[in-house]
Parts: sequence; structure tokens; C-alpha cells
Amino acid sequence: MLELRNIGFEVEDSKEILHDVNLTIDDRFVAITGPNGGGKSTLAKIIAGINTPTSGQILLDGEDITGLSVSERAKKGISYAFQQPVRFKGLRVRDLMALASGKKSSLAEDCEILSEVGLCARDYMDRELNDSLSGGEMKRIEIAMVLARGTKLSIFDEPEAGIDLWSFQNLIRVFEKMYEQTKGNILIISHQERILNIADKIVYVKNGTVEKYGTREEILPMLLSSADAGPQTCSVLTDKMAK
Repeated sequence: MLELRNIGFEVEDSKEILHDVNLTIDDRFVAITGPNGGGKSTLAKIIAGINTPTSGQILLDGEDITGLSVSERAKKGISYAFQQPVRFKGLRVRDLMALASGKKSSLAEDCEILSEVGLCARDYMDRELNDSLSGGEMKRIEIAMVLARGTKLSIFDEPEAGIDLWSFQNLIRVFEKMYEQTKGNILIISHQERILNIADKIVYVKNGTVEKYGTREEILPMLLSSADAGPQTCSVLTDKMAK
């Protein structure tokens, strides 16, 4: 269980990005949504340890992890997938998979994980994580890395960003399968209705604070009828899939 207590975050010019955020995440699948610039990605980075809050506490299963680094939180069982995956020249996909799983896995094991995100291990295991891979390929490889780790809390920051329609449809299936099989918690930052529609709980973040938090049955209808949601939630990508 993850608890955020009175979390605040300011940047150097004293601009307040997050204000008094209180949140308890103990459901298997929680989605965070809201208008651009509202503080969603900042909140995700604070949970992962990339940013340090200027006030408040973060507790994981009752342990205060507020002062822990990214690597220390990773050891505690937190994974983070960036909105724009990081490219590492010279590092191959097989190296990343081994780092993620903590062991040298077999081709069959890697194939099983990569196939979950629509990639063939034989075609990708020796590929470098450089500009030869598209944004969609990088996104799927990073998601496969999180799957390989199997951590207690997996955070995805707008996993649909920069991928094509086919990849997005497969992405939904990956998250649906993760929901069925995971023993941990999944936290996804997203505007997409199809992702929000498979969440147990939805958190609506606006102007640096949590404005709404509840089940998807409670929150999603409110968002879809809200002027604030508009194109943010019912995006062009979602509309295409509805046709």
C-alpha cells in the first residue's frame, strides 16, 4: 500500500506544482488523470523518487520512503516507465531485460515477456537501445522491462504517448493481462478513456491537488461530462477506435 501525506512540491522560483496531496493507493489498478500541467507527471516522479517533495511524507507498506533515492526505491519494489523512454547507446535489449529481471534469462523466457508487448525476441534481443528503434518500439521494450521486474508497484507515465493505433490496442491488452496476473499495484498516468475504463480507482488531479478520487463508476462519468475533461480524456485516438 502506498500513502501520500500532505505532499507539496515547489520549483526554484517558488512556483507551487503540488499542494497538500493526500492519497492512499491500495487497489490493484489506479489511473491518474486530469488537465495538462495539473501535476500528474510530477506526482508520479515524486512517488518513483525522481523528484523529492518539498513537504509531506511517502509511505510504502507503512515504511517512510520520502528520503530514499530512485535506486533505493527500486530495491523496495517500485518500477517507473517514463513518458519518453530513455535510450542507451551500446546497451542491448537483452542487457536491459537481464538488468530488469535480476538474472540471465533464457531466450524462451525473454520471448514470452517480449511477446506480451508484441515484439519477437529473436528480432530484438541484440538490438541497441538507440535511435534505430521507433518511439513505439522503445515504449513496448520499457513496458516489457517492467513486466520482467514484477515489482509491487509499477508506475507508467502516459504509456500511450507517441505510439500508433495498433500499438495502443495491444497496450490495452497488456494492461488487462497485468491486471489479471499481478500481485502488486499498477499506477498509470493517462488521458485515455480505454485505460481509465479498466482502472479500479481514478484520481483526478488539477491545479496541483487531488480534486476527485473514487471508483471508475463514480469518477469516469463525471469526467466524460465535464468541460475540463473534453479532448483530454476523449482523445482523437480513442475516437478512432470507437469507429
